[in-house]
Amino acid sequence: MKLWQKDYQVLSSIETFTVGRDREMDLLLAPFDILGSLAHIRMLSEVGLLDAADFAQLESALQALYREAEQGKLLIEEGVEDIHSQVELLLTRQLGEAGKKIHSGRSRNDQVLVDLRLFFRAEIQQIVQLMETLFNRLQVLSEEHKNVLLPGYTHFQVAMPSSFGLWFGAYAESLADDLQLFHAAYQIINQNPLGSAAGYGSSFPLNRRRTTELLGFGDLNYNVVHAQMGRGKSELVLAFGLSSLAHTLGKLAMDVVLFLNQNFGFISFPDELTTGSSIMPHKKNPDVFELIRARCNHLQTLPGQVSQLTGNLPSGYHRDFQLLKEVLFPALESAKACIRIAVFAFGEIQVKTGLLEDARYAYLFSVEEVNRLVLQGVPFRDAYRQVGEAIASGDFHPQKTVAHTHEGSIGNLCTLEIKQKWERIYGAFPFEAVGKRIQQLTQG
Repeated sequence: MKLWQKDYQVLSSIETFTVGRDREMDLLLAPFDILGSLAHIRMLSEVGLLDAADFAQLESALQALYREAEQGKLLIEEGVEDIHSQVELLLTRQLGEAGKKIHSGRSRNDQVLVDLRLFFRAEIQQIVQLMETLFNRLQVLSEEHKNVLLPGYTHFQVAMPSSFGLWFGAYAESLADDLQLFHAAYQIINQNPLGSAAGYGSSFPLNRRRTTELLGFGDLNYNVVHAQMGRGKSELVLAFGLSSLAHTLGKLAMDVVLFLNQNFGFISFPDELTTGSSIMPHKKNPDVFELIRARCNHLQTLPGQVSQLTGNLPSGYHRDFQLLKEVLFPALESAKACIRIAVFAFGEIQVKTGLLEDARYAYLFSVEEVNRLVLQGVPFRDAYRQVGEAIASGDFHPQKTVAHTHEGSIGNLCTLEIKQKWERIYGAFPFEAVGKRIQQLTQG
């Protein structure tokens, strides 16, 4: 069954090529397709395009299908093109003529658009909530180890003292910046395209503000051509959020791989979190973090992939858009998997103390020594020269203490302020309000 089917058959080879993996990907859209239909039929009934008896039957049947979809029990039958066709087929089997009325005032184009917006909105919520768990874990670790010093590097050379508190806290704050991008993506995605039909509106007296309200969207895509142009644009802004998150997680994973190396030896994990070698009995390989790094490198290519698929298309719908699902849907799962395993792993991390007692890190304190002399009244350039000469002559014996007090430095991590930054951004997501709207639609 196809919503567009007429009195001829498409060649099976053409159908196989054009459908691709779309039926598989559509199963993820099933609950959201039903949500869109629930809002659409309620609006149709309110504007007089669907009588009360048909609406009552359709609403009850759709709510039952929604529960099936939520439990993963709703499948696309052989010979049925997509989830939209499957839902309409099931309704027609059950309700007869009433089932055929569900598509009035709607095109498969705006149906797909609204499905994707609802799906992406829900995916962002899941990702953001996982990010919050990782953020909180890093903040706890930052405070717990704020006084444990760690070598800091520039140009991959020993540079200045850092601390585990700074290291953990840096990635927590980086996640807060990533959250900003997800919030921006959410605002763009959380606009209602339903009612734009094939991209040029409808002659039916639709109430698009009503479906916006029913589905918990923050606003409308007002211009119907613009609504259709949102296909590809929504995926692109979400791809930028995922890419930014991947940049943070990938860099964090790279640090862990380095810090686990025996030549560094800054951190360790229980044996259960590492893997061994088939021939070297001493090996404890950081496979988890290497795979996070690899996955995140792949995720960072997402904006380019989306742009390459859609960047040269004119306005209006094009079948090219279908392939965006194959790019983005697996990426969303990969991002969530990376966050989950990172949360687990950082719950088991062990940091080493006394690292800076090693003689190889003596020069880390050169800047501290210069600053100490400056605070005693020595001009900075003279202090710099004196310390440089002591290093060159092998007569550098620094005081291995650090006294940083300004905001965000070793002695003043601003953990609370970073938490407040996170909470300001997180609090701007309307997750609770959206949840209430969805509950009203699905439970009556």
